[in-house]
Amino acid sequence: MMVFKFGGASVNSVERIQSVGHIMKHQAGEKIVVIVSAMGKTTNALEKVVDAFFAGKKEDALQLFEQVKQQHLTTAKYVLVTHYLPCEQQLKDFFTEAEWLLHDKPVRDYDYYYDQVVCAGELFSTAIVSAYLNEIGVNNKWLDVRDIFRTDDDFRDATIDWEYTSSKIQHSVVPLFAATNIILTQGFIGATDENESTTLGREGSDYTAAVFANMLDAKSQTIWKDVESVMNADPKQFADAVSIPELNYNEVIEMAYYGAQVIHPKTIKPLQNKGIPLYVKCFFDPSLPGTVIHDKPVHNLPPIIVLKEKQVMLVMSSRDFSFIGEQHIGHLYNLFEKIHIKPNLTQNGAISFVCVMDDRAEKIEKLALEASVFLDVQVVKSLSLLTVRHYTKDVFEKLTEGKMILLRQQTPETIQLLLQ
Repeated sequence: MMVFKFGGASVNSVERIQSVGHIMKHQAGEKIVVIVSAMGKTTNALEKVVDAFFAGKKEDALQLFEQVKQQHLTTAKYVLVTHYLPCEQQLKDFFTEAEWLLHDKPVRDYDYYYDQVVCAGELFSTAIVSAYLNEIGVNNKWLDVRDIFRTDDDFRDATIDWEYTSSKIQHSVVPLFAATNIILTQGFIGATDENESTTLGREGSDYTAAVFANMLDAKSQTIWKDVESVMNADPKQFADAVSIPELNYNEVIEMAYYGAQVIHPKTIKPLQNKGIPLYVKCFFDPSLPGTVIHDKPVHNLPPIIVLKEKQVMLVMSSRDFSFIGEQHIGHLYNLFEKIHIKPNLTQNGAISFVCVMDDRAEKIEKLALEASVFLDVQVVKSLSLLTVRHYTKDVFEKLTEGKMILLRQQTPETIQLLLQ
């Protein structure tokens, strides 16, 4: 039993969907759960639909959604022949599921509507990929993961109910392998006990795959990406990024904690718990060795660089020059939990507390407003958070040249800098 995950870049064109078929044809006889993300840029497009809807611009939202619909119908027409009509009907059912909501008016929080609409991207892509694989003789069973993954109602960052989900996998997924070697389903999404769609956080498809791998005791998990391996930095941000052939779980958890996008922060733990190796392979050239992630020590790693843009710094200070103590900090962390927002970096001074967060405007506004009841609050936007593990003096100087350092935290292994 293996688990494969194909990211959005792997299925964002007819040629790439055909490449998925080529990869899967070389897995004859293997039992595989295949997780497929939304086609590249679809999640971003659906986010714009949600933004327009929540702003009360119903017609704009419907027009933007129509563009997404036509893109997927066009892709299906080009990639399918004998399986087009049933796939078209399946897509139209999913379109209807999203559109009924867009004709309404928002009466709940933004995050709720985000999950109901954005989850559609995974449903669209998997319908097309499943139909294509069946058409070329790679028989598979399509599955709606929302029927399997039970979550809480923390929309946009839902937590999986492990006991319920494990039971569903054993009783509803495992028996399907009696009739097929390949089960194809969605990443990133789940559902509450009231059948409301949820998402597991951006890049949550990797985590979905890891949950399946853990609960099925898979021999391995493979993430197919549009890069040759795990790199020491995002090659889109750093042209001199280099490949890393081997990593261990702990190092990847550290990378994920600091925001590296190659592996979702929650992905590693389910694999580590059962010693399941994770392979990161190149979608364009499956013959490349890629990266293997396991529980063995790894030495002589290059500097690993993570750059998070669109960061916000909140500086919260006492009004009477009294120390910021446990009561203040406890109250602030209660606010973080209440608003469902996580700091990427914090620093506690004598009369101030600083936190750095992703720029999620609605949540930042709520936090600043509630914190201002008992502290003075200053908000600074458009910042960057740079993290370097295994840093060197040369790398530090190169990355900070011409930048203003607003905040710095440092250990023997890792340095973090807030830059303007």
